[in-house]
Amino acid sequence: MKVKVLSKDGAETGRELNLSDDIFGIEPNDHAVYLTVKSYLAAQRQGTHKTKEKWEVSRTTKKAFRQKGTGGARRGSMKSPLVKGGGRAFGPKPHSYDIKINKKVKDIAKKSALTYKVKENNLIVVENFEMAAPKTKDFVAVLKGLNLTGTKSVFVVEGAEKNTLLSARNVPSVSITEVNHLNIYDIMNCKKLVLSEAAVKAIESNFSNN
Repeated sequence: MKVKVLSKDGAETGRELNLSDDIFGIEPNDHAVYLTVKSYLAAQRQGTHKTKEKWEVSRTTKKAFRQKGTGGARRGSMKSPLVKGGGRAFGPKPHSYDIKINKKVKDIAKKSALTYKVKENNLIVVENFEMAAPKTKDFVAVLKGLNLTGTKSVFVVEGAEKNTLLSARNVPSVSITEVNHLNIYDIMNCKKLVLSEAAVKAIESNFSNN
């Protein structure tokens, strides 16, 4: 499968890049994508929610009314969940939301997500979009050249390109990530996926080494 390689100003370079069908052209597995995205989102939860139970509430244990003759149930403490300000019965406790997903399933899911981007013509390969200086104005010009102004996009670079990261951080519709940090949620949650040539080669190399 071949895609055109563009310059960072959006012009065609006259070259094409051959994408691996084993990564960018598989039969997508929707269930693997669902499980992996679910696992990623679950891992973002801190799980630190907590409410006080009856024994943790600091309130008097003095009887609010006499034991018998009221016609109501006996209640010997203002810590009771039945009283306003009392403890909560069976409230949430801190716990992990992590969902274990096998590595092979994660790989299939990521390949499926990349395949979807190619099939929907939402994958763009750029020769190189490294910035000479950290200027938001220059990066906005790149977006304009690629016709991505206002489009939710993820730019994937092969390594830590400091100037590119600094230039894009104030653009709300764009995020930049390194190949090693690219996850399936980033791929599925954007409209356009923009890869540098080096990033494509790094992705293919990472999968071939698994």
